[in-house]
Amino acid sequence: MISTVLNTEIGATRGASPLRKHKSISIGFCLLACLLILGALLVPGFVSPQNARSILLLAAFLGLASVGQTLCALVGALDLSIPYIIGGANILLPSLMVAGLPAPVAMIVVLLLGILVGACNGALSFRLQGQALIMSLGLGFAAVGAVQIYTSLGSQFGGTVFAPVPGWLRNLSAFNGRFFGLPFPPVIVIWAFIAVALGWIMHNTWFGRSLYAVGGSRTAAARLGISEFKIWTVIHSVSGAMSALTGMLLLGFSGGGFVGVGDPYLFTTVAAVVIGGTSLLGGAGGYGATVLGVLVLTVLTSLLVGLGLSFPAQQAVVGLLIVPMVAIYARSPHIRNQI
Repeated sequence: MISTVLNTEIGATRGASPLRKHKSISIGFCLLACLLILGALLVPGFVSPQNARSILLLAAFLGLASVGQTLCALVGALDLSIPYIIGGANILLPSLMVAGLPAPVAMIVVLLLGILVGACNGALSFRLQGQALIMSLGLGFAAVGAVQIYTSLGSQFGGTVFAPVPGWLRNLSAFNGRFFGLPFPPVIVIWAFIAVALGWIMHNTWFGRSLYAVGGSRTAAARLGISEFKIWTVIHSVSGAMSALTGMLLLGFSGGGFVGVGDPYLFTTVAAVVIGGTSLLGGAGGYGATVLGVLVLTVLTSLLVGLGLSFPAQQAVVGLLIVPMVAIYARSPHIRNQI
């Protein structure tokens, strides 16, 4: 009986606005196609295999960082600790390796710490939902500050860590990395695998249905016995894990730890979610839409770089893109008003 009711609720939550869902996907594909055409016309070599590999590599990092942001958005939350966990992981991993830990063990430690920070973030954000954004931001500051204190012990540099990066880690994330002899970085495959696995989980498991239920109607979810606290804790833990993973993979890309490496992801993860059409109010969208948003954002950035625009100009253009996207999606009534 509960399963039947839940399926009904989820059907309402995920199917109440099919036009919006198809509209956001259609808009995303149209944007991506237009950007690719403009790039081909305006920037020499934009559609070359090398540039395509570069775009997919950068998109993979943003896509992995956006996993947690998407899950949080689906319940009406945002995780502002993501860039700080990324930066913390990026300097903590080489520091642990310098301290004598084998690289695989150090990566597990960093991943577990990311999960721990995420779980604390989820628990505290749930208890103080009116201040959830500030809570996640403050916890992110605290986490990266603690890492900087640790990495600065015995050193005059707290935000930068130099250590030999294992060849296999460089191969995972470097532009010239190879996957079983094929000329593209394995991190792209990792991103694709996680995207497919997450899509299946979201649409075929109790956890995925519960997440949409909480985002669509907290009252209905509570009456079905779904623990909103557990959902918040789990999705923020996943966000912490994916942020830590992104930070470690970026170490293989850059070759050195830098605490500010995660700073761009404070804005871009939210932008990717919004451009993909996932509602920041919860209950509508999904990671598939975010993947499309990630590709649009990365192709746009590549196009702007190819045109010679400065970083502030790039931010202005992306901001001007987000405003109409939000206006278009906001014309559809939120799912909570339709149940």
